[in-house]
Amino acid sequence: MRNNPNAISPPAPRCWVVTDGNAGMENQCLGLAEALGITPEVKRIRLRTPWEWLPPRLAIRFNPLAGLDAGADALLPPWPDVLIATGRRTVAVCAMIKRLSARTIAVQIQNPHFPVSGFDLVVAPAHDRLSGANVLNTLGALHRVTRVRLDEAAETFRSALSELKRPLVAVLIGGANGVYRMDAKVMRQFSEALRDLAKSTGCSFAITPSRRTGADNIAAQREALAGTPHLLWDGSEPNPYFGYLGLADAVIVTCDSVNMVSEACATQKPVYVYDLPGGSAKFNAFHRAMRDAGAVRPFIAGHTKTLESWTPPTIDDTAKVARAVKRLLIIRNN
Repeated sequence: MRNNPNAISPPAPRCWVVTDGNAGMENQCLGLAEALGITPEVKRIRLRTPWEWLPPRLAIRFNPLAGLDAGADALLPPWPDVLIATGRRTVAVCAMIKRLSARTIAVQIQNPHFPVSGFDLVVAPAHDRLSGANVLNTLGALHRVTRVRLDEAAETFRSALSELKRPLVAVLIGGANGVYRMDAKVMRQFSEALRDLAKSTGCSFAITPSRRTGADNIAAQREALAGTPHLLWDGSEPNPYFGYLGLADAVIVTCDSVNMVSEACATQKPVYVYDLPGGSAKFNAFHRAMRDAGAVRPFIAGHTKTLESWTPPTIDDTAKVARAVKRLLIIRNN
């Protein structure tokens, strides 16, 4: 049977992305929505006390939708076809909307520390060791890195990096968090290792710090890299993150962010991970899994003197989760 050229295509599913505004977490949700081919409505929420204090298992008993702060985005019917949420503050909210709307496909990213039966799909990294019939484990974090996005951003920033010699190494820098330490001393040690690599290989660096890096650490790096070919992003717009990844021959990333490591690996380029002081069982399990998969290699001060070339495995957790959500949509619509 021939397709009817005059047939009306079904409307795209209405999608909400619900977060507390954390950029790294929100990007995971946006990456999934983009992989679904959907332009979502982004809803950033805040909770009033006492809802802000309550664990999700208790907050659900007191209608968390009633606890939204007046400055938060409204969450009102009509409910979306797909709800993608992440972050502790969104867990009870997402579960409540699912209770109110059986047709909404509720996807919670990260371990919700809440019964997984409250959602249609829970997406949790393997290092969280969460299991269930509706739990999909990923090796790393979901993200927005695609070949098209990298290629487009590379063209945007190509001229800005034209004077840097090849090989070009993108350096993604995070910062201190609950388990890792970064201070000026640590940054100087890291930067001295980058300087040594440049001397031995002739490489240049395109460096992007994050919000967590901090002015003192950036200043320490700028001083330590004086005379080394590099471009250090100063925080002005537009953000060159995807452009640097697109143009790089290799990537070095600090170990404190599962998101950044996952995004670096999505480039299909050699990725080196630099360890910061600290760590935790979950982070250690993640990094061990990425090394065992052949996706990353360690960048070790005083030891890594060459840029090796290898073909990393294809790790496409975002596409895998998108396929699972599409199956749920098909089941719902039949």
